[in-house]
Amino acid sequence: MFFWLSFVFAIGFSLIHYSSKYLGFIKERPQSRVLSFAGGIAVSYVFIHLLPELNHYQQALEENLGEGAWRYVENHIYIIAMIGLAVFYGLERLVKTSKKEQSDLSPAGVFWIHISSFFVYNAVIGYLLIREEYESPWGLFFYFVALSIHFITNDRALRREHKLIYDQYGRILLTLATLLGWVIGAFIEVNEFTISILIAFLAGGIVLNVLKEELPEEKESSFAAFSLGLAGYSILLLLL
Repeated sequence: MFFWLSFVFAIGFSLIHYSSKYLGFIKERPQSRVLSFAGGIAVSYVFIHLLPELNHYQQALEENLGEGAWRYVENHIYIIAMIGLAVFYGLERLVKTSKKEQSDLSPAGVFWIHISSFFVYNAVIGYLLIREEYESPWGLFFYFVALSIHFITNDRALRREHKLIYDQYGRILLTLATLLGWVIGAFIEVNEFTISILIAFLAGGIVLNVLKEELPEEKESSFAAFSLGLAGYSILLLLL
């Protein structure tokens, strides 16, 4: 059951990226209530589910580190998450500074670096769709809902930064990325140690993108819609 349900959700992720340019009800300025509501859901997912889950994977890391030097460093999983956040922040700064200053990289070069990172990001999400352990179909469903909303806001940000080249190439690549991740997950199973590293790195990227894109901006957002999304999704996760 989980196999086929995860496949349906992988198709859903891909359709979201492919059709995101046609979602006219999500306006860039002023920030729509839809995006504010989505921001609340994304923040809830990060703080109620994703960050607490890292505690479990910290134990998996400790069991696999043996007696090496890393054995004496605490909170390894959070260090990996911090590295993930730093990597995605560095990429965002690369895009921003390349637009403002003369750079050795062409705009197309910056685009391919940026989109490659999100290709891997989406592929990991697709892989975890089938390989992460869920206690019930509802857990898989909530994963799909939260990250679908996250994909919409990521897509909006990438289109704003890269414009036509994103619609021509980036949107298609990200459409394929989650499917590729799911296919890899269907045929290749890695150990829990590797899964823990992937999830921690992904968590850092999600936290950065939530803070950068999905938290409502002052005077251009609906705090009521944000609060509704935050409270409603938090209640659902806690009931689960």
